[in-house]
Amino acid sequence: MYRILFVILLVPAHAIAQKKGNNPNKDFVIQSVTRHQAELITLSDKIWAYAETALQETQSAKALADYAELQGFKVTRGVAGMPTAFIAEFGSGKPIIGIMGEYDALPGLSQKAQPTKEAAATGAGGHGCGHNLFGAGSLGAAVAVKELIAQGKLTGTIRFYGTPAEEAVGGKIYMLRDGLFNDLDVCLDWHPDMETAANTQSSQAMVDFTVEFTGKAAHAAADPWNGRSASDGLEAFAHGVNLLREHVRPSVRMHYTLVNGGDVPNVVPEYSKVWMWIRDSQRAGVEDVFARVKEIAAGAALIAGVTTKITVQTGSYELLINLAGAEVLQKNLERLGPLVFTEDEQTFAKQIQQAQGVAQTGLNGKISPLKPTLKDPNNGSTDVADISWVVPEITLVATTAPAHTAWHGWAVVACGGMSIGHKGLVYAAKALALTMVDLFEQEPLRKSIRAEFEQRRGGHVYKAYIPEGPPPLPVLK
Repeated sequence: MYRILFVILLVPAHAIAQKKGNNPNKDFVIQSVTRHQAELITLSDKIWAYAETALQETQSAKALADYAELQGFKVTRGVAGMPTAFIAEFGSGKPIIGIMGEYDALPGLSQKAQPTKEAAATGAGGHGCGHNLFGAGSLGAAVAVKELIAQGKLTGTIRFYGTPAEEAVGGKIYMLRDGLFNDLDVCLDWHPDMETAANTQSSQAMVDFTVEFTGKAAHAAADPWNGRSASDGLEAFAHGVNLLREHVRPSVRMHYTLVNGGDVPNVVPEYSKVWMWIRDSQRAGVEDVFARVKEIAAGAALIAGVTTKITVQTGSYELLINLAGAEVLQKNLERLGPLVFTEDEQTFAKQIQQAQGVAQTGLNGKISPLKPTLKDPNNGSTDVADISWVVPEITLVATTAPAHTAWHGWAVVACGGMSIGHKGLVYAAKALALTMVDLFEQEPLRKSIRAEFEQRRGGHVYKAYIPEGPPPLPVLK
């Protein structure tokens, strides 16, 4: 019921203050996003309903790629060895401005578009990070700029990157390894959030790996002395990691899950496996802790009399902030004005907050001022960060869910399937399109952004933190 009601209210209630300027190209892209608004929302809702998880986003990627093709983009599908990755491009020559879109869901988060928890399909995935909005919003911005290029009002190339599996292996990293971002002047992205801001905060670097122990099976009662327990190795490893927690910097995060600890109690387990992530505010910190964890794994194997194997699955850098880019994005947010939500939408948000046991403050549509960059960010990790070490990156966050809502949870899924999420999508498309107009029109701005990028990168040569070989594609059913 809520979803139908709010979609009907969306157009008349979408009271974003769009301040007129003296730049007709900027007025045009705002109007373009408005013209395509219904199509973008429909596209987002399709992806929300598909709720396809990492590297299985077949329908979601096709929906976005088909729409880009319909709008006149040249689309290349299945790039970087991933069937659900694609590039949509329009124009020719420099500058080349890129914009990224994600569309993978999270497993087990199926939820109806309502303010109380109820799965739409038991056990199915859900967009608990709002990637259905992310992909459609970014593509909407690209379409607006493409139309200006087609009319000869801008020169250069606009390129949309369809990037799968952000929540798992980091699809962007495989695309980056294949050189697909190397020729960009600037790249942009956005992410659903609880506030609206030009992002000036980094992310956490991380490494994702497994530790396997292999021992020798034996009868757990008749002759356990003939066995060598892989689970003993696993327990010793976990204990060692937890002892290490006292001796790492406060910015470090270590979390793991036990994947396999044996099959039955009356057999000494010959195989065990733990899956672990290490994070820190900088990759160098991650490497230091990872080196200690490798030693702990080797020691655990010695304790249990078993062998061990460590396999790096993926990893990402910390996000390299570009203040020059954030400042131009901030000006465009101020041009648009705050996001305005209806009374019904605020009620919906407060009901969600009530259900989650947090303060019922509703939705925050205000534009946050530029914030000083913290030395140690307290947020998560993203493969967008890897892009920021190869090309200057500008990131927007836009309100699509109420404050204090548990991200990667049912409430974010609910908001992403109705008008709260839709408004954030449309707003983000406009803000990103406005910023891309600045980037196309102003060569000095591009040079300033590039100069800051080179200074912050400090000559570091990027190396993808993923194993050799193709992406680990799942077996599709």
